[in-house]
Amino acid sequence: MIKWQLKNFESLTNTELYNILKLRSQIFVIEQNCIFQDLDDKDQKAFHLFTQNNDEVLAYTRLFAPGACYQEASIGRVMVNEKARGTGLGFELMRESIKQIQNQFGKTPIKIGAQLYLKIFYENLGFKQISDTYLEDDIPHIYMLKP
Repeated sequence: MIKWQLKNFESLTNTELYNILKLRSQIFVIEQNCIFQDLDDKDQKAFHLFTQNNDEVLAYTRLFAPGACYQEASIGRVMVNEKARGTGLGFELMRESIKQIQNQFGKTPIKIGAQLYLKIFYENLGFKQISDTYLEDDIPHIYMLKP
């Protein structure tokens, strides 16, 4: 059974924050060979949803209220530790993210900026493409919406 934790920025322990940022750097900077500013002043506005094994983060997302990033609620920095990939944890992470957004903000549309190669993954969760492809940090993305 997966034990999910949902915390606002102030509730994260130093160790939790460090381990989240460590994995974000591993995935979004090193694995994707992408130099970008991960610390974007949005963490303070987000709810942080994650699961871990001992002190190692296995999966994580940031959840935003409507109006914080987009007019709609949003989910960002979706990631699964390399050790847990292929287990279905990414799908469970997104299902839990959607559930927590509904718990926190009610039944509201959810907008994401998704990497293009994950389009079918997100469509299987009820998201629909609402934009043309755009480049973000030289990676093809699309905006998607779950009504």
